[in-house]
Order: sequence, then structure tokens, then C-alpha cells
Amino acid sequence: MEEFSFLLAISLVPMQERNMQERNSRPPSVHDTATAPGDLLNLHEIVAKARQNLNQNDWDYIVGGGESETTLRRNRMALDAIAFRPRVLRDVSKVDASVSQFGRTLRLPVVLAPVGSLESFHPAGAESVVRAVNAFGAAHMLSSVCDPGLEDLAAAAPDALRLYQLYVRGDEAWVDDHVERAIAHGYAGFCLTVDTAHYSRRERDIAKRFVTAGRRRVQGRAFQAALDWRTVKRIKSRFKIPLAIKGIATAEDAAIALDHGVEWIYVSNHGGRQLDHGRGSMDVLPEVVAAVAGRAKIIVDGSICRGTDIVKAIATGANLVGIGRMQCFALAASGEAGVVRLLELLEDEVQRCLGLLGVSKLADLDRTYLHAAPPANAPHVLSAFPLLKIEDYRY
Repeated sequence: MEEFSFLLAISLVPMQERNMQERNSRPPSVHDTATAPGDLLNLHEIVAKARQNLNQNDWDYIVGGGESETTLRRNRMALDAIAFRPRVLRDVSKVDASVSQFGRTLRLPVVLAPVGSLESFHPAGAESVVRAVNAFGAAHMLSSVCDPGLEDLAAAAPDALRLYQLYVRGDEAWVDDHVERAIAHGYAGFCLTVDTAHYSRRERDIAKRFVTAGRRRVQGRAFQAALDWRTVKRIKSRFKIPLAIKGIATAEDAAIALDHGVEWIYVSNHGGRQLDHGRGSMDVLPEVVAAVAGRAKIIVDGSICRGTDIVKAIATGANLVGIGRMQCFALAASGEAGVVRLLELLEDEVQRCLGLLGVSKLADLDRTYLHAAPPANAPHVLSAFPLLKIEDYRY
């Protein structure tokens, strides 16, 4: 954490003795210890391996949120406050976790969410991620503040299901140019992020006097602050590519998006990194599902990092689930192979969860399989992984 160093003690993966100052200053490397992706048998081992490889600044970038990090914790609390209502004596000898979206069959209903500066976690950055989703059979949404850019990423994995997300940093012609380039390079959808009109106070970074790569990209930020529904209307009137609006947090805004012909409503609070004291995404999702009423597709993200989280989101009414932090951990742990391993483990967890719920395919899920319940663990960015022995913050 900022100047207050966040210590993570993990008993399952022994730490080699190393100088902490060296760790905090050196660039991330996926070669610090010899761990093959196949040796990562649990999702928490991916997190542990990432922690070994990341310096403090890049670690804090992944796990941190805005101001008091209340929204971040509420994301996890909203997921943990949902219990399952399993059915029994049903034939679940064959369980299928696949879905069909954007005219493609995906092995999981997962889109690896847009994350800026993926190159901070592995030299190949987004290229490793898009190659991994192509190899596995999932989807990837590229952030416009990530390297490589949309053309190079298309060349790296032309057959992957690729979506493009834009932060507005220019005028109408600038926006239209990005839409045209995305269409020309085979992106299946275009996404506007709308919850970043102002950049939040990321206090982990402020306290360390650390300026992230995203924070340095400040040119044109006034265009994002001035963004309104007129841009959505113009894109829909000029281009045929499916449009997603990322950052929807109320039924009211979901309804306005529908009025503008938006095909994908993306429920998100930026991983708790923007507005502090917001609601958890899974608390928002039911009202958005009700407002949309099947007239558009829905993506949701926000501390989703286990197969059970994916199942809860789909049962609540989402069509796809966005995964951000776990993508970063997997990339830092073992590059492209680490991201493939993440998806394999998530698939295994989803299939086991479905089978134990008495469900053989995701389409059979609905809210009758869910029940409100008090969380068993105090919410934390890593509370889904209790086998990680995480020390409290030390100031």
C-alpha cells in the first residue's frame, strides 16, 4: 500500500529471502521462481505467484481502489452475501459451461475486462492476454490506454474474439476514427467507458508519491469529462458495430442506454477504483436486469474471481462476466500461459459448481438457485482466497 507497506505473507508458496527495497524498485519478471503454469493447481496460487513477481507499485495498482476503498470491498461483500440453493437427483453427468455470444461459442461466459497498462505486469502486455483467450476460447476487451494498440493486437490474434474499449481523449472526429479503426480490424464490439469523468484519488499511489502510467496519460481528459449521451447517439447513427456502455450503475441509466439503442449494458464501478462509497456491482445487477428486461445483453464485473462468482452473476441475469484483477495476477504470474491456466481453473470451478447445483448448463440457471445470506468472511480484495494468509495493513 502507499507508504504504508502492504505485506502479504503466504505460507503455501515459500518466499526466497530478498531485499525489500530491491523488490520495490525492480521491474516485474515472470522468471523469479521456476513455477510452470501446470504447477498452479488453485487460483490462490496464481495470486501468490503474482505477488512474488510484482514490485510494490504494480501490486498496489492491481489491488487498490479509490479513497477509502469502500466500493472495492462492497464488490466482494455483494458476491459473498449470495448463497446457493442447490437441487439434487438430477442428471449432471455432462456439464457444459459454454455460451454463444457475438456469433461465437465461448468455453466460458468470460470477457477479460479492459485494464490499462497491462504491459506493467508482463512485457508482452495485452498481446499475451489476447493470445491466451484465443487459445482457450474466451473474449478480450482491449483498453485504449494499453499497449500494444488495437492494430497490433488484431495482428497478434486475428481470430480471437476481440472488443475495444475507449477513453475519450479527443473530439467527435477523434472518436469516430477509433470506431472506424476497430471495425476495420475485426473487433466484434466497441465500448465507451462512462464512469471516469474525473480521475479518482488513488491514495495508495498518492501516499507513495507514485504516478502510474495511466495517470501520466492526462492529455485530453477534458473530453471525457464532457462526454454525454450525444456521443452515444452519434455512434449508433453512424456505425453498425455493437456498442457497449461500461460504468452503468443504476436502472435509470440502463433505461436511457436502451433508448439510444445500446446493445450491451456493462455494469461496473471500475473495480472500486473510481467513485468511493458506491454499491457493489452484484447489488446493482438485479435492478439493471429488471430495467433491461431482455432488450439488451449485460456484462458485469467487480471482484469476480472465482467460478462460483461467475455462476452467481449468470444466475442473476448477466450474459457475460468481466474479469480484471485475476487477469492481471495471471499475467504477472506466468504470462500468456498463466492466463490460459486461469481460464482453465475457472472453467473447472464453474463446471463443478453447476454440477453440485444440479444444473447441466448455464442456460438453466435463474435466481431460484440463489439466496441472500450473511458473508462468512470480512470483505477484502483477496477475501475469496482464505488460504492466503494475508496480514492486515501495516502503517
